[in-house]
Amino acid sequence: MSCPFCSKGLNIVKENDLAYAIFDKYPVNKGHILIITKRHVSSYFETNCEEKVAIHELLDECKDSLSETFSPDGFNIGINCGEAAGQTIFHVHLHLIPRYSGDIDEPRGGVRGVIPEKRMY
Repeated sequence: MSCPFCSKGLNIVKENDLAYAIFDKYPVNKGHILIITKRHVSSYFETNCEEKVAIHELLDECKDSLSETFSPDGFNIGINCGEAAGQTIFHVHLHLIPRYSGDIDEPRGGVRGVIPEKRMY
């Protein structure tokens, strides 16, 4: 099976030499962006230092763009590494998810919600 992130014809919204950003095909919220390495590697932990810098440069650029366009009230940032962590496409990608006041009843716990019974503490 071919990698959807290595395919041609993606609608790239931002890029640099080593990474690019696209809107998520199945967004959690309006403006949900994926930041993806151009080199096909499965895990964030397989990226080199230059790729990590490229990912984080795009993270900042995309955050600024989303703030201007959608005016979110916050953000979640996440990377799923491995099947047990929920990774379904084995090409490293970072999720930048805009959050809006009221998008869920109780946002406390944020990314801890990956295990729902651990979210509230």
